[in-house]
Amino acid sequence: MADRREVANDEMPDTASKWLLALAERPDDGALRAAFEHWHGASADNARDWLEMNRTATLLATSVPPREPGWAEFLRQRRAAEARRQRRRRTIGGGLAALATAACLLLFFQGSTLLLRFEADHVTVSAEQRRLDLADGTHVVLAPQSAIVAEYSTGERRVKLLKGAAFFEVANEPRPFAVEARGVVARDVGTAFEVRLGADAVEVAVRDGIVDVMATNITKAERLVAGQWAQVRHTGAVGRGQAPRDLVAAWTAGQLVVKNQPVSEVIDALRPYFDGVVVLHGRKLAAEPLTGIYNLADPVGALRAVARAQGASLHQISPWLIVVTGD
Repeated sequence: MADRREVANDEMPDTASKWLLALAERPDDGALRAAFEHWHGASADNARDWLEMNRTATLLATSVPPREPGWAEFLRQRRAAEARRQRRRRTIGGGLAALATAACLLLFFQGSTLLLRFEADHVTVSAEQRRLDLADGTHVVLAPQSAIVAEYSTGERRVKLLKGAAFFEVANEPRPFAVEARGVVARDVGTAFEVRLGADAVEVAVRDGIVDVMATNITKAERLVAGQWAQVRHTGAVGRGQAPRDLVAAWTAGQLVVKNQPVSEVIDALRPYFDGVVVLHGRKLAAEPLTGIYNLADPVGALRAVARAQGASLHQISPWLIVVTGD
């Protein structure tokens, strides 16, 4: 199996992801195994990182079919290792644990999307961007891994963003138009704007027109005009800023544009465009600021560029698992 690393590494692995690759490539190398045991026992952090990495790779390998012939041997090794582990645990508890693991995997890969489909009118999956027209003629672009539900009444048009991000070009009619996301409401005054649900904040950015942003923990509405954005955190703190209008919702044109954003946030923004799992290791790396423009049509290439810019390492352990490691 080829090791797809973007940064030169020492001959002997020094992180859990590198050990996983090396042991998969040379399973019969006694010296390598001895060196691994020494590294594994050297610190509690090493043991914890290996447990996390090994568990992730094993679960993925035993649950997802190979997408490329070149990974067949890697998967065979992972499945053989899992079979040996299961033979050592021939107890009822072990069987229940395996069943629970399978159930968790199903939830991991499909559960959240399945639940959203019951509640949402429109849902997108990984790497899927969808353009649609609402009943009132409003044009919407849904980002990957996003969901909305439309609620119309005689007095108001309202859309609820349940997950992800969406860009709205609002149809002009007398009824007000509003987008709600986790208690934050962006009310249109004839405009085109983006709403995004982040991990701990809701972001609104305006390309054209005017938007009023309100929330239960904000005493006064924030009015945004073209080229302005606001970020409302769950604590009620509000941040504001400006950006070129043509960069608002640049993802609708296949670009991710970032300026002085932490690497962790950039990788979070790239995850929905990759049909798999992206793991980031390294607290210092996660906090490093990053500025750049990335091609969303090539999320693996974008992740490589992020790693390269920070002097980090990227490992593509399988077609659906990428690990970015740094300090």
